[in-house]
Amino acid sequence: MISPTPLPLEKSTSTPDGRFQTVYLDSPEFSSGLEGQDVIEGLTQSPKVLPPKYFYDDRGSQLFEQICGLPEYYPTRTEAWILQHYARAIAQATGACELVELGSGSSTKTRLLLDAYQAQGHPLYYQPIDVSAGILADSAAQLLTDYPTLQVQALVGTYGQALNALPTPARAPRLLLFLGSSLGNFTPLECDQFFAQVASVLEAGDYFLLGIDLQKDTAILEAAYNDCQGVTAAFNLNMLAHLNYRFTGNFNLEAFHHQAIYNPEDCQIEMYLRCQQPQSVQLKTLDLSIELTPGESIRTEISRKFNLEQMQHYLQVQGLSPVQTWTDPMQWFGVILCRR
Repeated sequence: MISPTPLPLEKSTSTPDGRFQTVYLDSPEFSSGLEGQDVIEGLTQSPKVLPPKYFYDDRGSQLFEQICGLPEYYPTRTEAWILQHYARAIAQATGACELVELGSGSSTKTRLLLDAYQAQGHPLYYQPIDVSAGILADSAAQLLTDYPTLQVQALVGTYGQALNALPTPARAPRLLLFLGSSLGNFTPLECDQFFAQVASVLEAGDYFLLGIDLQKDTAILEAAYNDCQGVTAAFNLNMLAHLNYRFTGNFNLEAFHHQAIYNPEDCQIEMYLRCQQPQSVQLKTLDLSIELTPGESIRTEISRKFNLEQMQHYLQVQGLSPVQTWTDPMQWFGVILCRR
């Protein structure tokens, strides 16, 4: 069994058998800046924006899992199809390695990779990373039951906190997973910063597996973010509920309407909460007061859609050399295996 270099455990929990450990990255040694400063900056600029990380309290993570199963939401099942067909090729290309996943959620698709590595007789070590401690605990409990030799070290925190805190692998190379087209939530500048951090964390010979949503018809894209059951709307509105209890706020959720539109110029879905009536909002913990007018919108997310060839070139420039690329039959989604 691969034995990882331990993280500083100022704030952590573990099971008696040592197979599961949770490390909380909100302790001072991992955190930087004032909590909620990004909320203050976003809500005091024009137009207003909020960081998508605030989607993911426990309730938001549960709603996102529901979104992934919706008929309109093609990204999850399309990426899963690719992994079902090519996980074995990925495991053969990398050999035994430590799996580290940014934004792991329920780890459903990761099972396809764990199955492939297990079938090839490789030891299983997994570091899931998510801001929701609840979903990490739930998914880890099931994984440990289903994979008797698996060791899990869950990291509760943001991508940046986790990348800063990763230990050096003990013996095997690392495979860093960034699936689900989460990259689409980053602006071009944020992408540059993210990949610079990834490249600085990975050692020569480490691997990076990236899932990206590809450009396609506007009707398909907009339907994926405006589902008939209203789950995406509930997910979007839950961000305000999260801010209310986290920062002692008084957003009136009933005064907002969910909207998701495709911006063809920037090749991105843009998700908004549109205010329907005048509202005075206070977030007491942040000492913040704002006034919202009817028709005013808060942008909560962008989801950029990529060109596969351009992304491969971009990754090469970032020091992450593409090894192999896979797509689905309709070329709606792409998975790229890179090596540092």
